[in-house]
Amino acid sequence: MSKIEFTPEHKRVIIQKIQGYFQDELDQDMGQFDAEFLLDFFSKEVGAYYYNQGLHDAQAMIEKQLESITDAIYEIEKPVAFTR
Repeated sequence: MSKIEFTPEHKRVIIQKIQGYFQDELDQDMGQFDAEFLLDFFSKEVGAYYYNQGLHDAQAMIEKQLESITDAIYEIEKPVAFTR
């Protein structure tokens, strides 16, 4: 898996959310540098778990859709008579 990269805008929003969390929940100020460092740490150390779960969720959804398509195909299948 390649390194998790965010657009500059997404990174800015995530950093603001980290700073807001620390302020609201922990009553601590966190500077932009520290919040960015924490984001990089979690992206590197935890990001793969979220990524893999997203892949598993997508795979389950695709399998469900394929099952539905298979059922739909069987429903429209025409009967045939085998004669010898």
